[in-house]
Amino acid sequence: MRTLLSVAAALLMTAAAVTPASAGGGHGVFEPYRPGAKAVTYDPAKVPVGSRASVMTIPSGRKTTVVLWVYGLLPYRHYGAHVHVKPCGPSPADAGPHFQDQADPVQPSVDPNYANPRNEIWLDFATDEKGEAFAVSNVLWRFGDRPANAVIIHDSHTHTGPGEAGTAGARLACFNSKFSSGKS
Repeated sequence: MRTLLSVAAALLMTAAAVTPASAGGGHGVFEPYRPGAKAVTYDPAKVPVGSRASVMTIPSGRKTTVVLWVYGLLPYRHYGAHVHVKPCGPSPADAGPHFQDQADPVQPSVDPNYANPRNEIWLDFATDEKGEAFAVSNVLWRFGDRPANAVIIHDSHTHTGPGEAGTAGARLACFNSKFSSGKS
């Protein structure tokens, strides 16, 4: 498993440098909020200052793949993660709701018909002994020019039941990244 994570992380960082303009992504080091910060930790006890994240979006035909890699988080811990509509801000709520291909008219969305891994980008992960993890989401749609600007790391894996679908606990950290993939 260690070799797979190392190879995947190296590929993600290399690919980010050579992917076409239609692919989105980036890298960041988590720090306390400041204007212009790429990656923000709101809970340094669970997402330590100095931990890192990389994300890459790969559009292909009607499909989109999003890859997330994190390093330096707490070891052997489960986290939730989702793509959100707005960029990171001083407050965890500033990133707005989850990006949804088909938007739920009721926000925040907890309806499993909208809050599900086919309509949203869910990147839940479990860290290894070094706090490293890798998550992939594949969906049968493209972002297009609709706003999707950040990945939020949550306190727990994503729930799926009625009235709680899409929830994953407190917003621990935020990572800015543009997810536009050109015309849908």
